[in-house]
Amino acid sequence: MVEKEENSDIAIGGETVKPGETKLLKISIDRLPTGTLIDIPVYVFNAKKPGPTLLVQAGLHGDEINGIEIVRRMLAEKRFNIEKGAVIAVPILNIFGFIHFSRDVPDGKDVNRSFPGTKKGSMASRIAYHYISEILPQIDFGIDLHTGGGQLNNFAQIRYTKNDERSQLLAEIFNAPFSFSSRLIKGSFRNVTYRAGIPSIVFEGGESMRFDDYSILEGMQGILNVMKHFKMISEIEPQYIERFKTIPLTDRKWIRASTAGMFIPHITNGSEIKKGQILGIISDTYAKQTKNIKAPSDGFVICVNHQAVVNQGDALFHVGVRS
Repeated sequence: MVEKEENSDIAIGGETVKPGETKLLKISIDRLPTGTLIDIPVYVFNAKKPGPTLLVQAGLHGDEINGIEIVRRMLAEKRFNIEKGAVIAVPILNIFGFIHFSRDVPDGKDVNRSFPGTKKGSMASRIAYHYISEILPQIDFGIDLHTGGGQLNNFAQIRYTKNDERSQLLAEIFNAPFSFSSRLIKGSFRNVTYRAGIPSIVFEGGESMRFDDYSILEGMQGILNVMKHFKMISEIEPQYIERFKTIPLTDRKWIRASTAGMFIPHITNGSEIKKGQILGIISDTYAKQTKNIKAPSDGFVICVNHQAVVNQGDALFHVGVRS
């Protein structure tokens, strides 16, 4: 991630943002059946002094609103007023999903399984194609903001690409409570950036359709940490979250329900656990049978299912072992 010799114009949606300018631009995507045009809003902050270009995007899944709120708060608090380089901030990538409180677009497809997309494909494929065509050639690295799906509550964490030293470094700089490598998923944004030689990381915090203020603050702090490291800003004032270092994890696994019933967690998300520790129980509705859920090893809880009624095989806790 070497700074460019000179800052350059940024062109999106047929408009240009020159050094020293800030603009709200739009990427035209599609129309609703009513004829209403749907655009992806894109904020561009282009400093006069040269530096890297950072992409901060949220709402790739329309129901994952914590990331959207992270970008909104940073815009409201003017945290993207940078001194060097450029920031491209996208509050809501999947406008269709956001409107319908949905992870997907109306055709049922997941945009984050549709990259790099095609110009004349499905709605999800067209969104991916137009977005990548406009954004990817202009960025040096990216931060993709997500939450857990459904009622799976992810404790604030950063995921980077295995064997990619640059994305691992980016994760360390972000400095979330937990960090770990995860496999590349076909059609995902992180996959397409990796193949383009652009390091990107995924921040996960909270669950869909529910604000988690702690996760929001963690996400904001992480973005500021990255901008400070690359000298895009000179100081972080005020700090939202302070810690020593992220905890790197390996050997992650899901603890699943051995039976159906009422699920009652006994552990706080993010907690350190010991092998054999009781993490929660599953009970039938008549309190006749109760099964303890035990930790398979020492480690940390990084996700808790907030679904109270579970079926056999449902994911209950995501746990990881310290590297």
